[in-house]
Amino acid sequence: MKNTRGGFTLLEVRVATVVMGIAVSGLIAGLSQSVRNASRLGDYDRAAMLARTKMNDLLLDADLPFAGTVSGQFDPDQAGGMESGWQASIRPYEAPLNAGPGAIVLQEIDLRIWWQPVSSQKDRTRRTLQLASYRQAQIPRPVGP
Repeated sequence: MKNTRGGFTLLEVRVATVVMGIAVSGLIAGLSQSVRNASRLGDYDRAAMLARTKMNDLLLDADLPFAGTVSGQFDPDQAGGMESGWQASIRPYEAPLNAGPGAIVLQEIDLRIWWQPVSSQKDRTRRTLQLASYRQAQIPRPVGP
């Protein structure tokens, strides 16, 4: 009768350790990428919320110029610590023929939000999000002497 002992040789243990090391390092790399993606999506979600809020403010602003550009920056507390701002271009979109001062026309508001993510230190490129909306506006009457 042959006496055999069950178990692993040193070579088998080393090979198993190398295979486990490769698998664990791949798993950690995948988790790291998932965390970066979640952070980037959080930044986009915050920017979309800021854009919707700013667009609502602009649509309701009675002092907005009839045509032109306005811009500003968001409070860092409001933007989650990101450096961010906005620029809106306002212009008449559609007007009836021979529309004069006092006529109601359709006005387009083109809003561009920008931000620089704080999550990525090596990639400091500015990200943008653009929205457009329309509202009724009155053609301004000329201011005379």
